[in-house]
Amino acid sequence: MTTGQHLKNIALDDLEARRADLVLRGRRALLLALLEHGTATADDIRERVHVPEDIDPKALGAVPRLLANLKIIEAGGYVSSRRSDAHARPIRLWHLVNAAAALQWLADHPEPEARDLPLFQGRWGDE
Repeated sequence: MTTGQHLKNIALDDLEARRADLVLRGRRALLLALLEHGTATADDIRERVHVPEDIDPKALGAVPRLLANLKIIEAGGYVSSRRSDAHARPIRLWHLVNAAAALQWLADHPEPEARDLPLFQGRWGDE
């Protein structure tokens, strides 16, 4: 593993640990979008998951990694973001690989109870 990839994994591990409920909501949103359409992007997650103003949306960057490692989804190139604040920058396009595994993952990982997401004062822009 390259140093850059290693550092990225450390950052994603940190995001996932600190924002577990948000990442879980993001994974559920991604899988639901993929089950509906076959492909999805970060834009689809952002449309479905409310990110409180005091939390940096970069926390959603941890969403796809586990699902890709489980071979439920796979990367399929890049498309331009639809969000105006993203200025059409390239974002990853995800493809559903295993619908049965996606449905099982959703059943095994229900939506977190409705409550405020835990706050963390730290390095991800949410000071």
